[in-house]
Order: sequence, then structure tokens, then C-alpha cells
Amino acid sequence: MKVLDSFNLKGKVALVTGGSGLYGRQMVRAMAEAGAITYTASRNMEKLTEFTDLLKGEGLDATALTYDQSSVESIIALRDEIIKRSGKIDILINNSVARSGPVEELTEEKANWDFSVNATGIIMMCREFGKHMAKTGGGSVINIGSIYGLVGYDDWLYEGTGLLKTGGAAYYYNKGGMVNLTRFFAGFYGPSGVRYNCIHPGGYETDSQPAGFKKNYSDKTFLKRLANDDDMKGILVFLASDASAYITGTNIPVDGGLTAK
Repeated sequence: MKVLDSFNLKGKVALVTGGSGLYGRQMVRAMAEAGAITYTASRNMEKLTEFTDLLKGEGLDATALTYDQSSVESIIALRDEIIKRSGKIDILINNSVARSGPVEELTEEKANWDFSVNATGIIMMCREFGKHMAKTGGGSVINIGSIYGLVGYDDWLYEGTGLLKTGGAAYYYNKGGMVNLTRFFAGFYGPSGVRYNCIHPGGYETDSQPAGFKKNYSDKTFLKRLANDDDMKGILVFLASDASAYITGTNIPVDGGLTAK
């Protein structure tokens, strides 16, 4: 196979969870543009369908489905629905996330909900989709972590911005846990040809962010900027494709060098 051909996802079936958010939309588009039969799922079907209709209008293959990551029954139903429609699943991008808010406001109820989605839910996604891929000859699971799974809490981001300082303890806990969870499943399903890798995105620039926030974040990176609408595409297609056939169990920051400082 020629090297550029190894990046092509034509004939592959991909699922991107949480596909209606900033990074999620970029991830769905990356899979579809690379030729995959692309599904995306979340609880917000209205927003998701609006986006997949846009992609279909561009000639891309994208379908919206609904599921609840806090329910293993819903996870299994989502997997089986995609298999029913397309016969298999080759690629899973675990991007859905629940945010329970600042640690000062964290209640037991909020924490339990957070963990049902971000801990138990991710484990079940990795297991149930990995189980299918192991039976069908292999596949690629890409977990979406965060720089906050790699570094500790720091107030630097909020200095001089006018934004409230927030510390999502559960978010840090779950994204940190994703580092080693990825390694676990890479070892568990590796003999069956299923690869697990994790990328850790940094901040994404939006028009609504204060100038002080953008400066603080940019100054902390080697590349002196936040992420844009294309920065996740290349790494995702690489990890999803045969171009990375001998790569598994890795944790890759995609953050402009922030965590390397």
C-alpha cells in the first residue's frame, strides 16, 4: 500500500460521540472527509441532525443517532443499530463528556451523574465496541482526553480576564483516568487487533473568549495560539487509519506544546 493510500478511510465505518460541540463537529467532519461511513451520536438530536444535514449537503456521508452514555443499555443499542445499518464498526471516537461544574458547587448527585457518563460510560463504550471489533478483525478506538488530564489546576488562565475561576475536580479526575484506561484496553484487546489511543486537546479559540484569556493561553504554548477548526483532523485520521497500524496505547497531547513546557 502506498503511504498516502494508508490514510484513506473509504469503506470504514466510524462513530464519533458528542459530535455537535466545537471539537465534535471537527471530528465528525474529519471522518467523513476521509471517506468513512460516519455516524455521530449524542443526546441532542436536533443540533446533531442540523449538522449532519449540512454535511450531507456537501456530499459527505454522515448520520445522526441518539444515545445516553450513562446507560449501558443505550450504549449497546447504539452499537447494535450501527451494525444493523452498516454491518460493522471500525472506528470509535469517544468524545462525549459531562461537565458537573466547579468543585465548590459539586453535589453528590452531580458527581454521580458525572461519573456515570465520564467514567463508567467510557469504560462501557471501550468494552462494548471493542468486543465487537475484536470479533470482526480489529479496529481503532480513539479516546478524547484533555490537557487537564495531564496537568494540575492552575489559576494562570484566568488572570486579568474577568472570567470566574473554575476548578472541575471531577473533570480532572476522569480525564486523568482516561490516560491509563486507554493503556488498559490497548493491552486487553490488542491481541485481537483492536487499537486504543488517546489524544489530549488543548484550548479551542472562539469569538466569545475575552482577549485576556486568549493571550494567557497563547503565551503558555510553544505555537502562541489556541486550536482552530482544523487542528484535530490530521491526528484523528492518522489514528483511525491504517497509517497508524502499529501504534496503540499512546497518549498524545494536541495542544500547541502547552504541556511540554
